[in-house]
Amino acid sequence: MAEGNPLLHVSNVRNRLREIVGASTNWSDHQQALEERVSLSSMLAQSQSELPTKRMKDSFLEVHLPLGSEPELREKYLTYHNTVRFGRILEDLDSLAVLISYSHTYNPDLKRSPLSIVTALVDKIDMRQHVIYPDCDIKFTGHVTWVGRSSIEAKMHMSQYRDGAYAPVLDATFVMVARDPANKRAAFVNPLKPEGPEEEKLLQEGEANKARRVELSTASLLKVAPTDQERKIVHDLFLNTLDTNTVSFRSRVLPHRSVWMEDAKLKGLEICHPQQRNIFNRIFGGFLMRKAYELGWANACSFGGCRPSLVAVDDILFQKPVEIGSLLMLSSQVCYTQGNYIQVRVHSEVFEPLTQQHNTTNIFHYTFASDRDVPSIVPKSYGESMLYLDGRRHFNQTVEP
Repeated sequence: MAEGNPLLHVSNVRNRLREIVGASTNWSDHQQALEERVSLSSMLAQSQSELPTKRMKDSFLEVHLPLGSEPELREKYLTYHNTVRFGRILEDLDSLAVLISYSHTYNPDLKRSPLSIVTALVDKIDMRQHVIYPDCDIKFTGHVTWVGRSSIEAKMHMSQYRDGAYAPVLDATFVMVARDPANKRAAFVNPLKPEGPEEEKLLQEGEANKARRVELSTASLLKVAPTDQERKIVHDLFLNTLDTNTVSFRSRVLPHRSVWMEDAKLKGLEICHPQQRNIFNRIFGGFLMRKAYELGWANACSFGGCRPSLVAVDDILFQKPVEIGSLLMLSSQVCYTQGNYIQVRVHSEVFEPLTQQHNTTNIFHYTFASDRDVPSIVPKSYGESMLYLDGRRHFNQTVEP
């Protein structure tokens, strides 16, 4: 599919993004840069029909992460256990998804893009190989596979060079949104035209993904009651914790090889410094994903008693941007277990000390696998039971065929 776009080194992706939007590398210039970007509003299309139709190959990118041939780069990605920090891979995927989207919307007549393209959702990351080697080169490829009026779906693949060939490691699907230069309202993106049956299938999958997301949102446990089957699951969990000696609703006993949900939490706090900013001077989405992943991994590690491997990342929703200087509070919760699998939910919120207000910014869902069976997680309250069912839903989407 390669066409037009040159091969990129991973370190050049962020630099290329700064060039596209005219972002400064100095934090002291951020206010002036913002004012200059707002002046680009007149360059926005007034309708999607004004914009030229693009092909999938127009946005195709290939990015190299040469861990094998550049030992100095390897340090940034290395774990104590001589594996690759997956949180760093999440950062690279996020930057690549943004650059792919800008490649799709590229206008050769404009010096800078008037669009502010940000991550709205990580729809899915499926691991095809659980070991990422720290001394072998990595290649990312990806392109746009579906567009709405202001949204873009980008699919990416990561492979690693080993034994003389590149082998697949993961597949990722990100959903991006285009906004105006001030990042306040939606902006139109170029329509997409598939070429051939393979691209037609990708476009249809994008439509199906959108329909699935709408359906899942409609059936959210924050909006509607659990299904009959789910209500029975919750009641069975409750019955299994009753103290048979007292026969009381209040007297609860933890079953064998089980852990109360309230005892399977891990929390963290980040002060958001300018170093972690994106090209629009908000906190970089990849940084948020890395921090949430590392907290979720640590919780799964603590819960399972061994170093877990990642199976999938599912449905990371970016609800609100995180401003520079924010206090970011992260809370991870083991919400569902089955066999050797651990489902972890990480909730992030911004705390404003002056007003004492908490605002949710992101929800993250991770599925991990342990090398042994793990204890069952048991909810006590109704709210915890809903978390349990939500975790079960995400697990079933990820693991079951």
